[in-house]
Amino acid sequence: MIALGVLLHALGGFAAGSFYIPLKKVRGWGWESAWLVNGFFSWIVMPWTVAFLTVPHLGEILTDAPRSSLLWCYIYGVLWGIGGLTFGLSMRYLGMSLGYAIALGLCAAFGTLIPPIYDGQMGELLGSASGRATLLGVLICLAGIALCGRAGLAKERELSDEKKKESVPEFQLVKGLLVALFAGVMSACMAFAFRAGKPIAALAVEKGVPPLWQQGSILVIILAGGFTTNFLYCLLLNLKNRTGRDYVNARKGPIGANYLFSALAGITWYFQFMFYGMGTSKMGKYDFSSWTLHMAFIIVFSNLWGLYFKEWKGSSKGTVKMVIAGIAVVTLSTIVIGLGNYLKTVE
Repeated sequence: MIALGVLLHALGGFAAGSFYIPLKKVRGWGWESAWLVNGFFSWIVMPWTVAFLTVPHLGEILTDAPRSSLLWCYIYGVLWGIGGLTFGLSMRYLGMSLGYAIALGLCAAFGTLIPPIYDGQMGELLGSASGRATLLGVLICLAGIALCGRAGLAKERELSDEKKKESVPEFQLVKGLLVALFAGVMSACMAFAFRAGKPIAALAVEKGVPPLWQQGSILVIILAGGFTTNFLYCLLLNLKNRTGRDYVNARKGPIGANYLFSALAGITWYFQFMFYGMGTSKMGKYDFSSWTLHMAFIIVFSNLWGLYFKEWKGSSKGTVKMVIAGIAVVTLSTIVIGLGNYLKTVE
């Protein structure tokens, strides 16, 4: 069961680490236009489609679910939506490697450690071998993410402005760092949203939903909150930048291709949450470690894509070795967290 959970988190991490690639193919549209189409498919079309296919009696479950759980899932979704919005901006200003490393480093820290601290479980975790192994894995993960971030900062010192903009056309270091920091903190609300939705997931299982798909009934509420934030912000940017015609004006860009690539990005983004929910259902008592595991795999795959797209071209060998070492450390953390879960089954 644990191995399956890790595999599912790996699939989710691959989707999350890859979603921004199709957006690079959009031509002639404002960033906000592509992001809104991406969000519509990611946070509305896909979660409801998958939920209808995999969650029997979805309407009944949502009707009978505790109102407080539904409300907090939506509220945390709205807050997470702010993080998701600024996360997209961090990719725009920093590139995939540096943006992912900084934003997700904070997201992993807040999203993983605060829930057990809030529940008063830290003493219990520190008192068992499995808990200590899991927390060690979290620390190793954060160290690996910090190493990736350090490599990214070294890259910025080594390259000229012209070289930086060859791989990241809208590169702005200070603005991007501030956005990524904010995105990391706010994106951690997703972990709290899943936590608030546990009564809904439990109700879904009671009504015959297979445990593997129980999180689908939660995602439709959380992602609706996320879409609310992004829709309002993108609409404001459409009005401010006069880009509202992007959606219908073929002269501004290849409209069919732009819709296709934006939708593909949204579908890919959604798969991270689908696999995250499935993976969490297989992680046992220490399912709080799922968030760090998810973040770790995203860091690995996003940095591999960054290398593939030559975001590190022109950097010194030492800097490239540093980012590779960071990826290796993050990968090691997933093994340690998996060990912590295994130890819990034999204690």
